[in-house]
Amino acid sequence: MNLEQARFNMVEQQIRTWEVLDQEVLDLLTTLRREDFVPPSCVKLAFAETAIPLGQGATMLTPAMEAKFLQALQLRKSDKVLEVGTGSGYMAALLGARSDHVYTVEIEPELAARARENLQRECADNVTVIDGDGAQGWPAHAPYDVIVLSGSVPAIPAALPAQLKVGGRLLAVVGEAPLMQARLVTCVSEGRYQETTLFETSIPRLRNVPEREKFVF
Repeated sequence: MNLEQARFNMVEQQIRTWEVLDQEVLDLLTTLRREDFVPPSCVKLAFAETAIPLGQGATMLTPAMEAKFLQALQLRKSDKVLEVGTGSGYMAALLGARSDHVYTVEIEPELAARARENLQRECADNVTVIDGDGAQGWPAHAPYDVIVLSGSVPAIPAALPAQLKVGGRLLAVVGEAPLMQARLVTCVSEGRYQETTLFETSIPRLRNVPEREKFVF
């Protein structure tokens, strides 16, 4: 398998056609080796537009979804980021490449340990993997410039936007399968938020997220 050709095809034929046109995002996806974060048995699927299983019921986001998230967040090198749902660590590595520091929380200890190894191998020393349940965020390091949920929620838990700085952004996939929406919540001033619907999609549910509690604007 020609990995470089497969990587090129992923960026040009899958990601760009999903209206990801931010050249910095495209360049990052070209240079950060996705195949180093997938299970060894799935290397041939590393660049496919499919949800790669990681074990413990978890999957990687697809390449196009990772790219859409990065483009929507418009990360700055000064940003402090919280990711909920570490998985393989690849999304955390992407976030870390464009921000100051990433705290990524993983509920499954086995996945957290594997992600930590992946990130250390890639020298992503500005990413901290935390073993824990991040469904209500992670107040210990709040407030954040960016919060990303790598699993879907039926509604945005009220505790999450409260952990944003003014000007901070929260990206979450909200709804019930098969029809969900990627939404961007921006803290416009203390206690005031603005929500934008970005696109329709469907990704697996985040573990332990409350089914009824939701954030009200």
